[in-house]
Amino acid sequence: MGLIHIELFATLDLVGQAPGGPDEDPAGFPFGGWQVPLLDDVTGAQIAAAYEGTDALLLGRRTYDLFASYWPRQTEGEIAELFNRVPKYVASRGTPELPWAGSTRLGPDLADAVRAIRDRHEHVKVVGSLDLVQTLLRDRLFDRLDLWVHPVVLGVGKKVFDGGAVPTNVTLLEAPVAGPTGTVFLRYGLADGTPRTGDMSAPGRGLGHDDGR
Repeated sequence: MGLIHIELFATLDLVGQAPGGPDEDPAGFPFGGWQVPLLDDVTGAQIAAAYEGTDALLLGRRTYDLFASYWPRQTEGEIAELFNRVPKYVASRGTPELPWAGSTRLGPDLADAVRAIRDRHEHVKVVGSLDLVQTLLRDRLFDRLDLWVHPVVLGVGKKVFDGGAVPTNVTLLEAPVAGPTGTVFLRYGLADGTPRTGDMSAPGRGLGHDDGR
């Protein structure tokens, strides 16, 4: 069974809207392209490495339209070659035309569609597509989450968990790495169970406990 990898860029206040440019999501969002000034060589290398082994893309409709208008015209570079070569699966409530070669619209049952994609591919990448990402997170339809947290607070914009979330455990898969601009790369895997709770005032916890001194 393959893995569903979410590749996600977010601010410190977890805004994930339109990181790459003002045309990504122009619906009243004043900070489109907020990621661009914070890119550095370390982050670039991390992003390139994250795509190694990718054999399919899973995209929301808006991200698909952006990519389909750009990547087919690109003939150089590893990302262009990869995106144009691998199958593209598109989650959409409508019946859009999908002109980009290798594109397939998913059926109405997203969970069944994701299971079918897992059976067909080893490493499926979800790029952009924040509405789709929120659904995948809420329904636990993912296996890996690559999260780049950028040192900027916007205060407005669509946040990663705007669409709701469910209590979920994740496991840090490798040590966090910060680039020179302060962007921190975090790689998580979906874990079993739901978050546990505790009491810091309990004996031995050291907070709020009267030790008699």
